Amino acid sequence: MSETDLTTAPGLEAWIARGREMAEREDRARAVARGRRFDTIAVHGLYDHLAAAANQGAIIEPAYLAPAQHFADSEELEAALGYLMPAWGYTRIANPTTHYLEETLALLEAYGTGLTAATVATGSGMAAVHLATNALLAADPARPGAVPNLVASAKCYGGTFMLFSARYAAERGIDVRWVADPLDADAWAAAIDGDTRFLYAEVPSNPAVAVVDIPALAALAHGHGIPLLVDATVATPACLRPLGLGADVVIHSLSKAIGGSGLAIAGAVTARHDIPARVGPDELRADFATHLKLLPGRDLGPALSPSSALALLSDLRTLRPRMDAWSRSTLAVAEFLEAHSAVARVWYPGLASHPGHAVAARDFSLADGDAEGRPVARYGSLLAFTLKGGLPAARSMYDRLSLVFRATDLGRVKSVATIPSISTHQQQGEEGRATADIDEGLIRLSVGGEHPDDVIADLAQALDLG
Repeated sequence: MSETDLTTAPGLEAWIARGREMAEREDRARAVARGRRFDTIAVHGLYDHLAAAANQGAIIEPAYLAPAQHFADSEELEAALGYLMPAWGYTRIANPTTHYLEETLALLEAYGTGLTAATVATGSGMAAVHLATNALLAADPARPGAVPNLVASAKCYGGTFMLFSARYAAERGIDVRWVADPLDADAWAAAIDGDTRFLYAEVPSNPAVAVVDIPALAALAHGHGIPLLVDATVATPACLRPLGLGADVVIHSLSKAIGGSGLAIAGAVTARHDIPARVGPDELRADFATHLKLLPGRDLGPALSPSSALALLSDLRTLRPRMDAWSRSTLAVAEFLEAHSAVARVWYPGLASHPGHAVAARDFSLADGDAEGRPVARYGSLLAFTLKGGLPAARSMYDRLSLVFRATDLGRVKSVATIPSISTHQQQGEEGRATADIDEGLIRLSVGGEHPDDVIADLAQALDLG
C-alpha cells in the first residue's frame, strides 16, 4: 500500500476484499510450488519474486523480529484481528518469517500425495505434541462426565511419555492406554472405545527405533471416526510422508534432523485438511493446523521465535540430500555394530533383523529417489544397540567415545550418543521403561555428517578397549 493510499483509508469491507486477493495470490503460489520437485520446494517454499519485491528485493526470506504489526487504520486492525484477512498481527499468533517456514513444511509433508495440508510451528517439539493432542482432549458435550482416553505406542520419546502419563493421566484424569508392541494390530484395536480421541505413534521411535504400520493404523482410527497422529521427527518428510500413508496429523521436533545444524529449538504440527475428530468445531476438522495456530496456539502461547524460524529455513533447504547421505552412513554404522562380537543387538529399520523392516521398506521412501531418480528407501540417522555386558559395559564404552559427542541431542550434523535409561527416559522410572521395553544398557546413536569410516573407527576403539 502506497503513502497516497493511506490518505484515504478503505473501510472494513475493502480490507476484507483486499484480504481475499492476498489469500488468492498465496493459493496461486502454492499451486505453482506443488508442481515442483522436493528439493526446489525446500529451497524456495512460497518465497518468490513478488515476495522478494515486497521485501526490498531480498532473495532470502527476511527475519521479521518486531513483535507486532502496524496497521493502516482501525478497519484494517479490526479485519486482521478478527481473522477476516491475512495478517500477522502479533508474533505470539503469527509472524512473516515463521509463515514461510510453515508453508514450506506443509508443502513437503504433502509432497507427492495429492493432499492439501497446513502447518503451525511451535517453540519446541514438546509444545507441538501438547498443542496437537490437548485440542483433541476437550470435553465432549454429547458425553457429559465421560473420561476421554488416548491410545499411544509406549515406544516414544521420554517427554511425550511424561506428558501423557504425568500431565494428562495423573494431573487431569485422562485415561492413557499404552500399546507395548506398536506392530500388534490387535492390541491397538482392543484399546479403542467410544471415548478414544486419537491414536498416537512415533515412527521411527526414540530411542527404540520402532515402526508401525501406518496405513493399517490409519484405517483402524478412521473406522472409529478418530485421527491418527504420527511423530515422524526421526524420519523427516525426506524419508517418510505419513499423510500420504493415511495419517491425519504429523508432528516434528524441528530441533532434530530437520534443523540439523543444531541452532534452534522448535516444533511443528502439520495436518491434512478434513480430519476426523469426535470433539471440537467444524473448523478444527476442516483445517486442524490453522485452527491450532489461530485459537489454542494464540491462547496457550507456544510461539516460535522468528530468529529460530530463519535458522530452520536455512537447514530445510538441504534436507533431502542430507537425509540421503546420513541414512546411508547410519546403515553402514549399523552393519558394523551388528557384526561386532561385543554387541548384543542393533535396532535400525534398514537392517533385515529389525522386526519392522518389511513395513519400513514398504513405507519409507526417499523423496524423488536416488541420484538417478530410482525409488529407494532411506531410514533416517538414528540407531540403537546393546552390549553383551549390559549397563556397565555400555557406560564403559560410552565414556571412551572421542569423536561422537555424549549428549541427549539427536538429528545433528555431528554424531551424538546417549544412554536413555540414565538421561532422556530417566524420568519414566523402571516401570515406565519396562512398558516401553527400554533396556537399561541401551545406547542411542544419532549418526551425523562425518564420514562413516571415522564414526566406525571411534566406535571400534571404544568397543575394542573393553
